[in-house]
Amino acid sequence: MASGAALEAVAARQLDTIDTAPAFTATDAARLTAQYDGVPAAAMLADLLAGTLKGRVAAVSSFGSESAVLLDLVAAADRRVPVIFINTQKMFGETLAYRDALAEQLGLVDLRVFRPDPYELAAQDDKSLRWAYDPDGCCDLRKVEPLRRALAPFDAWISGRKAAQSGRAGLPRFEMDAGRLKINPLADWDKAAIDAHFTARDLPRHPLEAAGYPSIGCQPCTSQVQPGEDPRAGRWRHWDKTECGIHNQPMF
Repeated sequence: MASGAALEAVAARQLDTIDTAPAFTATDAARLTAQYDGVPAAAMLADLLAGTLKGRVAAVSSFGSESAVLLDLVAAADRRVPVIFINTQKMFGETLAYRDALAEQLGLVDLRVFRPDPYELAAQDDKSLRWAYDPDGCCDLRKVEPLRRALAPFDAWISGRKAAQSGRAGLPRFEMDAGRLKINPLADWDKAAIDAHFTARDLPRHPLEAAGYPSIGCQPCTSQVQPGEDPRAGRWRHWDKTECGIHNQPMF
């Protein structure tokens, strides 16, 4: 029979627990929005990546037509920040080549490439044609699910979205994605600011941009944009769809 002292020791012992509470909340997003109001994106990222978000955040990039600007800002603040690229296995060859060249030029040291689960592809898209009849399902299979896996170790992620893009008016710099903080450093940048940064930093352009592709995603679902059209008009043309699903639904 255990002694009184032993029983007291057991009662006093602190039980191991797993903290499942979100690392960030909407209150944190609002606080950060106020804290960095008016602070240039480069200075904001430098401060965050050296402090609050150090070791807790990844940048996510499609290596599309304007991606070099965000990646340049991240690299200038900390080249060691992981950069996640989702290879849907439907990408333009030009995008893959641009990814490698840009990562080399910027000195990114932790480029992480994620792909769709091959077993899920075999089960849900065995003929590799789901994009043609169910683009939402294709995006979920090839983009959303791989990104969910890629972001699992992180409390926050950095996105290249901008309020000036079609359908993204009012985009804040900080928002929540089901417990994960999402940072949009370029939320208030317009096309002129993007172009100016390309020029000032001598950043390479995506090779398809000059061929009439101002917004570049997967090859089957990206078409050339005609003069006067919205820059994103070539994405999922003829479908009632403007987003891949990464940004318009909780991912977790």
